[in-house]
Amino acid sequence: MANTGKVKVGIIGSQFEADIHATAFRLMPEDAEVVAVCSPTPGNAAKLAKHYGIPRVFTDYKEMLREPDIEMVTITAPNYLHCQMTLDIAAAGKHVVCEKPLCMTLEEADRMIDGCRKQGVLLMYAEELFFTPKYLKAKEMADQGAFGKVYLVKQSEKHFGPHSSWFWDVSKSGGGALMDLGCHGIAFCYWFLGRPEIKSVYAQMGTYVHADKTKGDDDTFCLIEFGNGAVGAVEVSWGKRGGMDDKIEVFGEGGVTYANLHMGNALPTYSEYGFAYAVEKAPSTQGWTWPTYEELWNYGFPQEMRHFARCVRGKETPQATGEDGKVVMEVLLAAYASAGQERKIRMPYQADRTKMPIELWKSL
Repeated sequence: MANTGKVKVGIIGSQFEADIHATAFRLMPEDAEVVAVCSPTPGNAAKLAKHYGIPRVFTDYKEMLREPDIEMVTITAPNYLHCQMTLDIAAAGKHVVCEKPLCMTLEEADRMIDGCRKQGVLLMYAEELFFTPKYLKAKEMADQGAFGKVYLVKQSEKHFGPHSSWFWDVSKSGGGALMDLGCHGIAFCYWFLGRPEIKSVYAQMGTYVHADKTKGDDDTFCLIEFGNGAVGAVEVSWGKRGGMDDKIEVFGEGGVTYANLHMGNALPTYSEYGFAYAVEKAPSTQGWTWPTYEELWNYGFPQEMRHFARCVRGKETPQATGEDGKVVMEVLLAAYASAGQERKIRMPYQADRTKMPIELWKSL
């Protein structure tokens, strides 16, 4: 494979997240270009390829991996497929970008990390909150001492449920809203505070709105106690109507900052008739809405994908790795166990390494 020029990228998947990846690379084309896309669903990959001008289309990702010029592959497939896809990509000698959460079990996390290490390829964990401009600014200020000793970091993400049906199926997703959205907040608090030791995890969760669709949680509150004395609070929901809500709060003995991912970049709008698109997860554009502009840039997706491409070229060091993804998995398992046992879980939590998080909360 080449070690100069644009990194050649293949995308596995063709739905919502794959579209985000394709858009992100197009927004920042200097370091990478998507040359192939794969989906087993007839017509889906071809549709995405046509929209973005991607030259090669596959229905079997293993065939795509035989393309000698592809250097990096992004995985946007369902969670239960992440581990085997990562191992196959690594065996083909290509670098891996795996969407969150990393996998379904700790056993899978270890296999993915070890497999990529043995093959000499990067395993990069796609956590866009490490690249979100507002959140990066908050961390920059905290690192400069703006808030003194930080004692509480909060991250909240809420909407009315995922795009694809597989999320509702816990055998394919591994859990509910905490698995889907809480992985962001867990990773964010851990990263924001400088990756300190994790002492304990407590979670309260339930299925309040979507019991007809899923055995997973659709609303969860999780508290993470860190060794440096700070607390991370992660609040997630699939039960909030009206579109995406994503925000952080940082409290220190010497100051505080708040960041709402959408409200600082939205146009308060009223429409009797509706229009094409307002914001992610908004089901309607009639009445009052808050349409955003440069949405993916404000999430951090283009910056994230450019960073991963530069890591392949050795120009940057990965900000989010398979090891980060494993830490998130460890907290997810402890959180579901906490909800199941109705108590605080001390870390490290000695969970069955073959169990999915959801299995520690309720019987399937």
